Amino acid sequence: MYRMKQFKIFSLLILWGISTSVFGQMTVTDHRDEAFTEIGYRQGTAYRTASGKPGPAYWQNGADYQLEATLDEKEHVIKGKVHITYKNNSPENLDFVWLLLEQNRFTPESRGTLTTPVQGNRYSGDIDGGYKISNVKAQVAGKNKPVTSDYFISDTRMQVTFSEPIPANGGRATVSMDFEFKIPEKGMDRMGRQQVEDGVIYSIAQWYPKVAVFDDVTGWNTDPYLGAGEFYLGYGDFDYKITVPFDHIVVGSGELVNPSQVLTREQQRRMKAASESDERVYIISPDEITDYANTRPRQDGMLTWHFKMKNTRDVAFASSKAFIWDAARINLPSGKKAMAQSVYPKESDGQEAWGRSTEYSKASVEHYSEMWYEYPYPVAVNVASNVAGMEYPGLNFCSFKAKGEGLWGVTDHEFGHNWFPMIVGTNERRHAWMDEGFNTFINYYSYLAFNNGEYTNNLIQTRRYTGWLTNKDREPTATHPDRTQPNNLGMVAYYKPALGMIMLREYILGPEIFDKAFRSYIRTWAYKHPQPSDFFNHMENVSGENLDWFWKGWFYSNANIDLAINGVYPYGANYVVSLSNLGEMPMPVLLEITYEDGEKERRKLPVEIWFKGNQWNHLLRVDKKVVAVEIDPDKVITDINSGNDKWPSSLYQ
Repeated sequence: MYRMKQFKIFSLLILWGISTSVFGQMTVTDHRDEAFTEIGYRQGTAYRTASGKPGPAYWQNGADYQLEATLDEKEHVIKGKVHITYKNNSPENLDFVWLLLEQNRFTPESRGTLTTPVQGNRYSGDIDGGYKISNVKAQVAGKNKPVTSDYFISDTRMQVTFSEPIPANGGRATVSMDFEFKIPEKGMDRMGRQQVEDGVIYSIAQWYPKVAVFDDVTGWNTDPYLGAGEFYLGYGDFDYKITVPFDHIVVGSGELVNPSQVLTREQQRRMKAASESDERVYIISPDEITDYANTRPRQDGMLTWHFKMKNTRDVAFASSKAFIWDAARINLPSGKKAMAQSVYPKESDGQEAWGRSTEYSKASVEHYSEMWYEYPYPVAVNVASNVAGMEYPGLNFCSFKAKGEGLWGVTDHEFGHNWFPMIVGTNERRHAWMDEGFNTFINYYSYLAFNNGEYTNNLIQTRRYTGWLTNKDREPTATHPDRTQPNNLGMVAYYKPALGMIMLREYILGPEIFDKAFRSYIRTWAYKHPQPSDFFNHMENVSGENLDWFWKGWFYSNANIDLAINGVYPYGANYVVSLSNLGEMPMPVLLEITYEDGEKERRKLPVEIWFKGNQWNHLLRVDKKVVAVEIDPDKVITDINSGNDKWPSSLYQ
């Protein structure tokens, strides 16, 4: 008994000696107050529960749209009419509604123009545009309710006031008006027009007055349209008609409901064949582009293309007489089918370029449908455009110059946006990381899956970005996109949140637990408006883990990860691994142990080892001689100092 007590005392002296020898010459800052205090007050309400679900009193307003627009290709002008049926499901009466007039960004006096730097940037745009609005009518639903035309316009916003409030809890109202605008050539890299040899490609978005979101968090979301911040929109049904010159082809979000009026019988036959084929079928082949006599149902005047789309937040379309058009079937997990379509000019043709667009589109949508949530729309259209890459429900604009892996990457990224923010309707203008970051994250796995890894040379490598992560000018991921420095936007909105999600899946939670939680989040918030706290709460409640330290450190601060092995010391028949957390952000510690016989084993220590400080001695119970120990052997976490991850370090120098 005495000898056992003596051994315990001796062992404690060894541990004390390890600690003092290692730490006596270095200062390890205690970051517990920063790392482990709660991120914020996240108590649930009747609207949004603490478990990260819509509450029993959750509501969201919506709007249905009837739209008509005519394209004047000589003047590059859109003239249209919009009729909006607005549904007030909120618990308060509404005296007015706010509409978004994003074409007003393209004027000399717009806030977006005035906040664009002299040298320009990606979001520079034309300044000879803007809306002309007329014939405004607003009316609360009900018998003999008066019609008013009381409105004012402020930059990219328009307030329309009714003669009496729209009743709470289900009241309805209508707003209608005529509108007109010049189509910008440079539309902030989100829309515009491109001259090619056989005509102009019109990529049309932000084209109609639309209702701003009124929610339980901010009330009316009226942030102006400036540049980097994209969109926050409600859901509704769209019925829209686009009238264009007879020789144009139009593709749009949703279903074409009058194919017999705008397509020849042969094109209708080909469309049916495409709907049954996993290989692309030409609707208009490269040698038919200018063969109007055989590819158009009439030879003069104008044609009206009629589309419908249900439960969507937006619609966009493209029109040109320069299109090659091909399509193929998309196979969905439920057995339902959709259709991938591509339109592009002859300048973009070829198997090394847009000739594979439909293949890319089909593979992308099928992958995301299988891995996360089934694609809900009837078509997935890829449009070759002067827009480098921009997403709308069921339709993308991608660079007509893109080829090979570049075309795959932009196509896959833009179609990924159908999940974030088209299905999961986040506020892009404030929380860009919840759509760009989540989308960049799911793109990582789509790259791995496509064609047995055909394009994997440029996959995200988490430790590639440590230079930015340690840059003094870096900004937290939660920074609003319009407030983010331009040279930081790619990391803040895209890569850093994606890196965090990869670490969460591959290192912290593991794929099985993460996938269950993330799929549940998508399913729970499909066609709704989650806030960051809803995402945090939902992931925690489904996974069973308190991740405050992770959300706070990775999304709301500039904290970095630096786990270190100070040394490995014999301890009786076992070993003690002396560890430090030298960064501001804690992490679980995954150790790979190499034995004398060459065998390797992995053991994981929980993040709670750092609860009481930034030093930890781990008792490594083994029955063989240990010759090496390494933290994070797969290099998943963004540890900013790889030099202290291994013992003995001399083996790796």
